[in-house]
Amino acid sequence: MSIQKAESIEKQQSSNDYGSENDYEYGQESLMDCNREHAGSSKLAFFNVVCVVAGSGTLGLPQALQQGGWIGLFVIFLSWLMSVYTGILLVRCLYANGKTRLNTYKDVATAAFGVVGGWVTFFFNTWIVLGVPVLYTVLAGSNINQLCKGTVAEIGHVPWTIICCAIVAIPYIIIKSMKEVAWMSAFGALATIIVVIIVLVCAAIDRPNHMDAHHEPVIWDMFPIALSTISFSFGGNVVYPHVEASMKRPRDWPKVVASGLSVCAILYVVTAVTGYLVYGDQVLSPVYNSIPAGAAQTVAIVIITLHVLMAAPILITSFSLDIEEMFDITVERFGKVKEFLIRAILRILIMVVVGYHFT
Repeated sequence: MSIQKAESIEKQQSSNDYGSENDYEYGQESLMDCNREHAGSSKLAFFNVVCVVAGSGTLGLPQALQQGGWIGLFVIFLSWLMSVYTGILLVRCLYANGKTRLNTYKDVATAAFGVVGGWVTFFFNTWIVLGVPVLYTVLAGSNINQLCKGTVAEIGHVPWTIICCAIVAIPYIIIKSMKEVAWMSAFGALATIIVVIIVLVCAAIDRPNHMDAHHEPVIWDMFPIALSTISFSFGGNVVYPHVEASMKRPRDWPKVVASGLSVCAILYVVTAVTGYLVYGDQVLSPVYNSIPAGAAQTVAIVIITLHVLMAAPILITSFSLDIEEMFDITVERFGKVKEFLIRAILRILIMVVVGYHFT
């Protein structure tokens, strides 16, 4: 066999194992340490982005307009543009050195700002990836307690929050990466769309009862709060490194993050405009509390509760992957059984800590 033919076969095998040179459109085509053999599809990554970003933030944006006025729509548009750009830029930073792919947000910060900068970033990153599940689980516990009002199951939002913590812990402990959690993301994305449709229809029907709703183009004294709410609604960057790592075709990342955030932006605008237009300065958060009580409201509460219970494991998994990478908890080092046991114990401890702060 000629040397040229051998080199051709080797190049083809390398392309099959790790993707073509175009798979890394960040200028680092030969990162052979990025094994994507068992990675998931770009569609699953898309659902991860939509599920994490959209979430319950969709239901709080009508009140953001109530706090800041119609100018909030411009802020949503601006936040969408900035989040798409920074989402693409962040993943490019993972390949910045041209030798190895950085794994976490902390790695990027360490490469840019040194050890101190890396740990400072890790601190704030931890507050987000653990703090948001706190909000999600508390919301789920409150919703379930609300649904059980007047029955023996009305045991209080704290006990229900603890139960929700246990529910979240099951998939969180079992799953290993963003690829396995993607099926929950698909359900979460669909759930958000269904709730938006329910709110849209019910608010349109309820419009004649709120013809005197008051609106403002801009409310300066509350604008900073509205700005923070809208900005937080696009805060998915903390999980993007792990979402991109779960993709078999990393070159699709710009398309995945742009399309995912665009879907979120559409849901945001539809919900925010509808809620604020119909209910004005009386709109509540979550917005389904503003629509008339009845079957539709109950269905919306049930669906969004299921959604947040599905979204919480994604964020906590992102944190766990950072910790496991930091301590080199891998199958290659410990073997399958021992690796699973160590990983399970670590994640149980994390859930105990998170559950303690829930209550």
